[in-house]
Amino acid sequence: MPNFDTFFNSITDVLPKSLLTMHQDLEKNLRVALDSGLRKMNLVTREEFEVQTAVLERTRSRLEALEARVALLEGARQEAGLFDQTFKQSET
Repeated sequence: MPNFDTFFNSITDVLPKSLLTMHQDLEKNLRVALDSGLRKMNLVTREEFEVQTAVLERTRSRLEALEARVALLEGARQEAGLFDQTFKQSET
């Protein structure tokens, strides 16, 4: 929590040192309030974010491959349908 420490120090350092008890209480209350606020935000760690980014990239790549495959199959089906229609017309 080095960033939190810097934040708390910058706020509590402006208080007179003669109010040490108040200084410590304020720091404790600020930490609790900040921690509570961050928990309510449902934040994730950088590691979890990177894991989910990798999962999304793999999923996106698989989706693109499947879309290409479906397009090929649809094209082949249309060609077969046109062939069937042409073949039936030539029989009559």
